[in-house]
Amino acid sequence: MERLELAFALFDEYNRQDPNTVVREGINYPAEHFYALQLYKWVKTLAPDAGEVLLLASRCQHIGRWQSPRSGYPAGKAGYLRWRTELAKFHADVAEKLMKEAGYDAETIGSLRSILLKEGLRTNPDMQTMENALCLVFLEFQYEDFLALHDEEKMVRILKKSWGKMTEPGRQAALGLSFSEKGTALIGKALSG
Repeated sequence: MERLELAFALFDEYNRQDPNTVVREGINYPAEHFYALQLYKWVKTLAPDAGEVLLLASRCQHIGRWQSPRSGYPAGKAGYLRWRTELAKFHADVAEKLMKEAGYDAETIGSLRSILLKEGLRTNPDMQTMENALCLVFLEFQYEDFLALHDEEKMVRILKKSWGKMTEPGRQAALGLSFSEKGTALIGKALSG
């Protein structure tokens, strides 16, 4: 097996352990496995000639996320930021271990870690493609569920922040997605405000 396919298999096997599920078209998926596949699809859509490191990163961006839930950290912005920082390092550490198992060298692993740790967001084209893809996965598969959990003001803030993270290719793809009437209205409000 080629090492890229081996790494994908290792990442997928790990993410299939997620006890949380997502139901799409009547099929139950382990949540992080499903989202990793969707992130990979968006990266391939946005960057058809994506390099190996970016493809690898797309399949392990949130590897094992269920093992470090947000609820394990204090409420509020400081707790959220600590969770995100520690979670990114956790993802990078798990991915590094699995990449070593697949036969990758230290330089390739370092490049992957850089993407997972979101280093060089505005200067690294691979990191920006990943950020666009992450926002698109959120908008396509998680946004409507968020509408039920958060008030309008918070959702508008989330949407503005997501829009600000994306560059033109991501924004154009986002405008091509379909949303509920409420979802569409809030996006309009976020983009006009």
